Amino acid sequence: MASELRVNTLKDASGNNSIATSFVAGGSAKGLLNYNQTGPTTDNSLNISSVSDDTTGTFTPAYTNVFSNVNYFCSGMCNTTMFVCLEDSVTETSETTTSDAKMLAMQHNGTLIDCEQTMVKWHGDLA
Repeated sequence: MASELRVNTLKDASGNNSIATSFVAGGSAKGLLNYNQTGPTTDNSLNISSVSDDTTGTFTPAYTNVFSNVNYFCSGMCNTTMFVCLEDSVTETSETTTSDAKMLAMQHNGTLIDCEQTMVKWHGDLA
């Protein structure tokens, strides 16, 4: 039988340091990924069911629990000089859905590369 716990505020064991549960639910990352594109292997993840290695510098993680709409966002980094984005800036087309998002590991000059350590986190409302 499933149980349900309903609370408005969480506190530590001494009764201090309170935080509203709405802040925890709304402010926590809804997905995390540590991905090695050269493997390709997933080193660690949260809410990621699989990762498709599409081509050099491009991969698509699929979410275990989908987002309620496409207005979520992510931030990430790749090695030390790269960045990861949700949109294909070359063709200017969005590759984001509620169940997955195309990711690009791109150097600042626009060249796509495979990174040994790509770390991404997602924030937004889950369905």
